[in-house]
Amino acid sequence: MPDQPMPSSLLDRLSALLGPRGLLTDPADLAPHLSDWRNLYRGSTPCVIRPGSVAELAEAVRLCAAAGAPLVPQGGNTSMVGGATPDESGRQVVVSLARLNRVRDIDPLDMTMTAEAGVVLKAAQDAAAEAGCLFPLSLGAEGTATVGGVLSTNAGGNTTVRYGNARELMLGLEVVLPDGQVWNGLRRLRKDNTGYALRHLFVGAEGTLGFITAAVLRLFPRPRETEVALCAVRDEDAALALFRRVRDRDEGAVRAFEYMSGAGVGFYARHIEGGTVPLPGYDHYVLVDLASSRPEAGLRPLLEAVLEEALEAGEVLDATIGESEAQRHALWRIREEHPEAQKREGASVKNDVSVPVSKVPELIRRASEACRRLIPGTRPVPFGHLGDGNIHMNLEQPEGMDPAAFLARSHDIMDTVNAVVRDLGGSFSAEHGIGRLKTDMMPDWRGGAELDLMRRIKAAVDPQGLMNPGKVLP
Repeated sequence: MPDQPMPSSLLDRLSALLGPRGLLTDPADLAPHLSDWRNLYRGSTPCVIRPGSVAELAEAVRLCAAAGAPLVPQGGNTSMVGGATPDESGRQVVVSLARLNRVRDIDPLDMTMTAEAGVVLKAAQDAAAEAGCLFPLSLGAEGTATVGGVLSTNAGGNTTVRYGNARELMLGLEVVLPDGQVWNGLRRLRKDNTGYALRHLFVGAEGTLGFITAAVLRLFPRPRETEVALCAVRDEDAALALFRRVRDRDEGAVRAFEYMSGAGVGFYARHIEGGTVPLPGYDHYVLVDLASSRPEAGLRPLLEAVLEEALEAGEVLDATIGESEAQRHALWRIREEHPEAQKREGASVKNDVSVPVSKVPELIRRASEACRRLIPGTRPVPFGHLGDGNIHMNLEQPEGMDPAAFLARSHDIMDTVNAVVRDLGGSFSAEHGIGRLKTDMMPDWRGGAELDLMRRIKAAVDPQGLMNPGKVLP
């Protein structure tokens, strides 16, 4: 990778290609693109490219490849691991796909949507709804995150237990490769057994192999009936027992099953405007979300029967069921505002980890205890997707501790949590990806043949190493 700054001739060519809307160079315009959502990293760039078409992006990539200019793709810039932030060298060009924001096609019979990379996730959900369908991928940043970003990171979110991660919702891709070639793999086929499934190389690669510019996404029937309940449960084991009860009654009805600690719910009540909690003062909570496209599915009596059994067994201590869409939204808001509430409470170290579902209670207990031993006064705030084994094992700074001093121990904390995760057969990154934050963990967790194969794929597809350098691979 060249050490010299971007040549002015390249900037001139990009300006001629993209025009004033497509090339940003003013420091004020660059600033929003230079730091990540968590403010862990702040980089520098000579310019931000904002192509208005796939053809413009392909030609810009060709120009940058010829000049040896590294490229950093950026969607909604909601990465939790610094995956879309340029480094401090001032040589990496940020490529924003925000202007590639068209829904090209929706087919309610095929149950597919073809959307460009810059389509905001919420806009994709709304477009599907207008067509009488459901695009089920749902996460806290859905008002900002984009289709290209969630596919590049293989985002999970709240409904993975029912619909799978982003990878499972993708049928085909369009990709601009590192040399500027455009691969059109926008196939709407459920079955296509014709060699290597190239589309899966780019999902989860975090832009290190090419730019996803559009995707064919799977749609589903819209739910005709939904039920949401907030439950105070005895402990982590009771939360898992309740999940099993609901799943055993009707696995296909479980759309989401979320765990929350009493600490996290307390932060929500303290810091989020209008943050009322209908069942205050408990140590453990779960949010149960059921949905069915079947008419007269009987979800309400199913939920009430399960809760009655769990109350009699002492697993559920109290529960409330949303009686309207507004109430269901209010219950979900308790869960969705967890990241913002933690941010307002102080410094926190985030661990996006997964273990087998049966090991979730042990993960929460053991990791919490280990982190309290590491830094006395640390406040564990575990929450997340109990139904698929993905818990955000977050740690809040001790009260009164200097935030910077706590964050300086971030890697010690992550190592402490990961030691428990490894012992339980889990993964150190469940849905946030590797980005820049976790590259140092890759040799220990994915070393040997696995990491070697990743590097060989990277070298074959991106021989100059220009695509999102410094991310994923150490």
